[in-house]
Amino acid sequence: MAIKDYIRERFFPHIWCPGCGHGMVLNALLRAFEDLAISKNEIVMVSGIGCSARISGYVDVHTLHTIHGRALAFATGVKMSRPELNLIVPMGDGDALAIGGNHFIHAARRNIDITAIVMNNRIYGMTGGQYSPLSGYGTLATTAPFINIDHAFDVVELAKAAGATFVARTTTYHVKQMSELFKEAILREGFSVIEVLTQCPTYFGRKNKAGSAVDMVKSFKDNTTPVGSKAKLESPGLIERGIFVQKDLPEYTREYDKVIERAMKKR
Repeated sequence: MAIKDYIRERFFPHIWCPGCGHGMVLNALLRAFEDLAISKNEIVMVSGIGCSARISGYVDVHTLHTIHGRALAFATGVKMSRPELNLIVPMGDGDALAIGGNHFIHAARRNIDITAIVMNNRIYGMTGGQYSPLSGYGTLATTAPFINIDHAFDVVELAKAAGATFVARTTTYHVKQMSELFKEAILREGFSVIEVLTQCPTYFGRKNKAGSAVDMVKSFKDNTTPVGSKAKLESPGLIERGIFVQKDLPEYTREYDKVIERAMKKR
């Protein structure tokens, strides 16, 4: 299947702001679908509310556009009832780690076979540019006009601590790497987390004088480095990207099938 077969062309052009990185994430995800040649009937995309959640409206696969912060809960229900399907959950800062934070850590703890994509643009873009759990200390936002004093979550460290069996980070500059990580996450059995550093020039960029969308994308090139590189030792402030966790543990739906089997035998 070609990329065009996975999109709902009638909904284009998209409604994201000019320069928004979410379209680049969609592009990389579509290329992953094409490379894997997955049937549209085998994919379910579940989203909540926010700029990131619009992705589910543009893909011609099974989709659920759910309530804010609860995308992983809905996806868990779908996966439990139809474990043979590929569940993909694109989320933004709040959807994943503010109102949705509890669902995030427990989905990781259970190791249910879901691919969670966390689009980290460090801002709540759809509702006016409020600061998020990923904005970081010292940043500006409409709700922090005199500086944000909240420290940011580290998505990778949080996912690792919660028990995710595949954890990776990339950026909208590293589009080929992004698509490859999506493919690896989809193929793996277990809870996979891919953090994508993405740009919001409309709110985060403007408030924090980060320049244009192009400037913000270039900053991802300049301020990141591969996991375990020598550059990280020389410049500790660099953000690492690549695969941080890749391990095998029992997957939740398969283990639940065993529970059902034991219960039926007892009857």
